[in-house]
Amino acid sequence: YALEGSIAVAGSAIQWLRDKIGLIFSAAEIGFLADTVEDNGGVYFVTAFSGLFAPYWRDDARGAIVGLTQYATRGHIARATLESVCYQTRAILDAMRKDSGTELRRLRVDGGLTNSNQAMQIQADILNIEVVRPEMRETTALGAALAAGLAVGIWKDEHELRQVAQSNVAAFWSRITDEKRDEMLKGWDKAVQRSLDWA
Repeated sequence: YALEGSIAVAGSAIQWLRDKIGLIFSAAEIGFLADTVEDNGGVYFVTAFSGLFAPYWRDDARGAIVGLTQYATRGHIARATLESVCYQTRAILDAMRKDSGTELRRLRVDGGLTNSNQAMQIQADILNIEVVRPEMRETTALGAALAAGLAVGIWKDEHELRQVAQSNVAAFWSRITDEKRDEMLKGWDKAVQRSLDWA
């Protein structure tokens, strides 16, 4: 059995910043841009372009960038974009904790967004648990390759597969205080409320 939660817009928000707004020229640039600021400067970006999925389930939500002042820069918007994915991941994991009664100690990640060290550090800060990223970040493709290799006898049994992709992992731990985390989460909750009832 498994618990699953979906975020409607994650990596595609970075593509939107690149292709529609022109804030960045390449996806890789977002992490460096986000790193030019110490924090989000009070800017939150709810990337609800097609509503909010789990655990909000609000199809009337729309994208909203809130908290802008004259102090805000491209770096704050870039950081708020990365944070948006991390806040939504936190909301899903909180729902999973509640449903399962199990306290999560570690989050294993993969996919294109995990290439950003900045995003992974933000994720660890917001979750306050260890975030572990493997060297091979396309786990679905790796799983298909391992299953095929097992079927044709490259590996003799499933036990041999346990060490595959376990070397050169990167671990991220929270670097912020509980007070800072609570402040960030309250800001996110306010931003989510402002994204609702648009459709």
